[in-house]
Amino acid sequence: MRAVALNEYGGPEVLELMDLPDPKVGPDVVLVRTRAAGVNPVDYKMREGGIDGRFPSHFPLIPGWDLAGTVEEVGPDVREFRSGDEVIGYVRRDHVQWGTYAELVPAPLRTLAPKPASVGWAQAAALPLAGLTAWQALHRGLELEKGDVLLVHAAAGGVGSFAVQLARVLGAARVIGTASEGTHDYLRELGAEPVTYGEGLAERVRDLVPEGVTAVLDLVGGEALEVSPSLLAPGGRLASVRQADKVEELGGRYIFVRPDGAQLAELSGLVDAGRLAIHLHETFPMERAAAAQRLVEGGHVHGKVVLTFHGA
Repeated sequence: MRAVALNEYGGPEVLELMDLPDPKVGPDVVLVRTRAAGVNPVDYKMREGGIDGRFPSHFPLIPGWDLAGTVEEVGPDVREFRSGDEVIGYVRRDHVQWGTYAELVPAPLRTLAPKPASVGWAQAAALPLAGLTAWQALHRGLELEKGDVLLVHAAAGGVGSFAVQLARVLGAARVIGTASEGTHDYLRELGAEPVTYGEGLAERVRDLVPEGVTAVLDLVGGEALEVSPSLLAPGGRLASVRQADKVEELGGRYIFVRPDGAQLAELSGLVDAGRLAIHLHETFPMERAAAAQRLVEGGHVHGKVVLTFHGA
């Protein structure tokens, strides 16, 4: 099979198009022929060796945890899917090697769900990791309730775009989103009240919500995370996907997204019901994975960046 992989950690230049052996199919594994793969910030961190301390890693290493594709083969203990089924997956395994920047991906059964029928391959591949992160942050991290006033830092990005919409689905009274001025119209379309990030952020949020917000979802860390507790109303909750130790020090909850096929199926259903939109920033052919990662690494992406494969 053809795959984008690396044999050493480094910059985007270490990504190579390689011919590798087809992966083996275990008892509860589904072999998926990839049609599109999402590109996420964790991908370039993986390429740089930044997650080597958390996951056993092996070369040649294929990055990527998001995919949409068709079932090629199923393991002998798999009854939920069969050859030809269209699926999406947050294919995070317990070690890093067989990622989704490949024509064939061995996906543990627990990582997959049916593809939303109403969208194409590229949009479908943009959903799993970012959608699940938003879902789990709102449910597990913040226990968001009807009537909450939510502040989302980096609301125009991949996770933020989903978090704004899902908060509305869950009944949030208001959603405030921090972002650059150029994405404010985009945030309004999603259902958020935009606030420009940077110096003076806290004052701008307090002008909108003098009594404080009831929940904050931080997706950037740093100064945004530091200032978040001061923006909470009494009893407010904080969750972040960055700086685990710092989040706990500030009284919040750290979220690292978990594969969950049932939750992913719920998200897929929301897409088909027209309640959750998937926004693409740009797509690249798999051969240009390095350029796609450079774009994501540079920031200022609204929506998702996706790799497409032959036949998609």
